Amino acid sequence: MANKKLTIEVAYALPNKQQIVTVEVEEGTCVLDVVKQSSITKAFPEIDVDNVKMGIFGKSVKPVQVVKAGDRIEVYRPLIADPKASRRARADKKAKTA
Repeated sequence: MANKKLTIEVAYALPNKQQIVTVEVEEGTCVLDVVKQSSITKAFPEIDVDNVKMGIFGKSVKPVQVVKAGDRIEVYRPLIADPKASRRARADKKAKTA
């Protein structure tokens, strides 16, 4: 008996461009393999698939996590700035102007 096929979405977004790719994979496929099979890197060659952070519906997951039918894998961009440092800088600036 053949493995069951699952429909999975892979999403990636930049501020000015986004794409969601639908992929059919075998049951038991992990997140990393789904992203590789999606060929999302053709549209976004800057993605380092082996080192990028990923999540399913906004929750961070490990690349070896097995997907379930209907999952949407989100490929995350690296942070430009440390969020804590950015908040601290905004608070300092506001304190100086107050």
